[in-house]
Amino acid sequence: MLNVMKSAVFLLFIGAALAASGAHPSVEFSTKAGPLKLTAIRHASFMLEAGGKVVHVDPWSQGDYSGLPKADLLLITDSHPDHFDLKAIDLVRRPDTIVIAPPVVAEKLPGARILRNGDSTNAAGFQIEALPMYNVKRGPAEGQVYHAKGRGNGYVLAWGAFRLYIAGDTEFTPEMRALKNIDAALICMNLPYTMPPEEAAEAVKAFRPKVAIPYHYRGSDPGVFEKALAGSGIEVRILDWYH
Repeated sequence: MLNVMKSAVFLLFIGAALAASGAHPSVEFSTKAGPLKLTAIRHASFMLEAGGKVVHVDPWSQGDYSGLPKADLLLITDSHPDHFDLKAIDLVRRPDTIVIAPPVVAEKLPGARILRNGDSTNAAGFQIEALPMYNVKRGPAEGQVYHAKGRGNGYVLAWGAFRLYIAGDTEFTPEMRALKNIDAALICMNLPYTMPPEEAAEAVKAFRPKVAIPYHYRGSDPGVFEKALAGSGIEVRILDWYH
């Protein structure tokens, strides 16, 4: 019993130390172009590192950016404040940072490169494709949706032959169903703005990434998503985005 108590105290100490140090949960993927590391920061905010390049996606002031490197490439998905936050952008942006955003964001962000749904470009060694992200049925009132088609961008980033899908704020759309050859996918799941874990799991079963990572899931249980994908052959990796 004493050893168990000592172990528990040790684990609590380690957890507290990690929290105090600002450590962020992360996962690393092996690719033909070298390792690709994904670091969860907060909600929909994360950082990628590959080949000496740093990518920040949707930086948000609620995240802890202390000690994190600044961006070679910055991607913004939408104009909502948990995705487009000028204060957080200033924390990660350098004068030479390449910024890519949909028109609704780029018009408010001098120097940003516009990428519309269906467009693609190359930046910082990544191939980037902008995809639609939108609500099919959910909205604040009858006949309205939280995210209109064409306003925001999901993205597929290719590093070498490795393809990472960033869903953005979306429901299960035909464009998501049509995805091919996705190695890892970041999938949103929170109501009322996107979709519940069960719907997110159905979406993932349709386009079958090798790895699915829940994000933007505040108020939802990613364990429900993981359980729904049990036996599917799709690996689920759950990171703590709200540490």
